[in-house]
Amino acid sequence: MIFGESVTFVNEELGRTMGSVPDIGSREDDRFLDALRAGDSAAFETLVDRYSSDIYALLYRLTGDPSDASDLTQDTFLRALRALKGFRGDASLKTWLFRIAINESRNRFRWWKRRRRDVTVSLDVSIGDSDQTLHDTLADGGESPEDAALAREREARLAEALGQLKEVYREALVLCDIEGLSYEETAAALGVNIGTVKSRISRGRDELRRRLKDL
Repeated sequence: MIFGESVTFVNEELGRTMGSVPDIGSREDDRFLDALRAGDSAAFETLVDRYSSDIYALLYRLTGDPSDASDLTQDTFLRALRALKGFRGDASLKTWLFRIAINESRNRFRWWKRRRRDVTVSLDVSIGDSDQTLHDTLADGGESPEDAALAREREARLAEALGQLKEVYREALVLCDIEGLSYEETAAALGVNIGTVKSRISRGRDELRRRLKDL
């Protein structure tokens, strides 16, 4: 595969192989939300069990640090616990949690900005119940050792390039191209309109191509 086409390849492959745990169905969702708003501890535990892997994976990709991702995952659910009574259901629970996670990540990034110049994004992390990682999507099971080495180099370079993007571009690309959210869901998670999402994704992809053009 020509690596100049890797951005398109990653978009297509991740959409097929790295889907997250499905969101709760509408009727069950209503009952579940009622329980959450009533302060049902079992319901909140179910919420954490259902979405913690997705939230951690998102934060790992945004921060590039497993410790930060773990801390921010806990912060996300604590923030959600305090805000559940105000959740109106305008977006899915997962999208709502993603938005909280992104805000927590932004706050952490601003706090540490002077001490951390670059973010290295790890893409070797499973999502939901899947054991699939970006490396798995890039590697062909029947490839030669040389091809496998090239695939790992592509993975490392793509992760590095993503980590060097502007925060707003990285967020949009991670949500839409890696997490598989629609433009509408990405807009809801980021708190912006769809036009802004499309613009950020387009600019982010262009910047990735520029950074990866030597390969």
